[in-house]
Amino acid sequence: MSTALERRNSAAVVASWSDLGPGAVHEISAALTILLADVFTLYLKTKNFHWHMSGRHFRDYHLLLDEQANQVFAMTDAIAERVRKIGGRTIQSIGDLARRQRLKDTDSSDMTAGAMLAELRAGNFQLLGLMREVHSLCDQREDVASASVLENWIDETEQRIWFLHEATRD
Repeated sequence: MSTALERRNSAAVVASWSDLGPGAVHEISAALTILLADVFTLYLKTKNFHWHMSGRHFRDYHLLLDEQANQVFAMTDAIAERVRKIGGRTIQSIGDLARRQRLKDTDSSDMTAGAMLAELRAGNFQLLGLMREVHSLCDQREDVASASVLENWIDETEQRIWFLHEATRD
């Protein structure tokens, strides 16, 4: 039997109100928490490029990235609350986030507008695949509610990819 400290520090603390079962709560909470780290990473990257956009299409790209950043940020609270709703624990600090993220940061200060948009398209595409993996897990564990919200985010991500693709076409 684990100690209270081990339970508090585990990736998923199973609550008695969840009908998913301890194994499902642990797996889904862990997967959603890692996904949350990736969503925060994409949000910060999108805002970074929004702030540092320049060039002849500045206004259009600046507004596009602001809209996309808001959409991505809206996912963060919903993901964290879903983890808590099923009885799990989620990210607790920036360090915790950094240890879990799979999407890469961008610190370059001399990227062209096209390079920024292409990198965001690639990041969104990577996030799309990661969301599909979590959706598959939710389906396997019969977590219909998590799968349902993931479907909406998958659709939003596909739209972001589409817009970024069209914005970078010659």
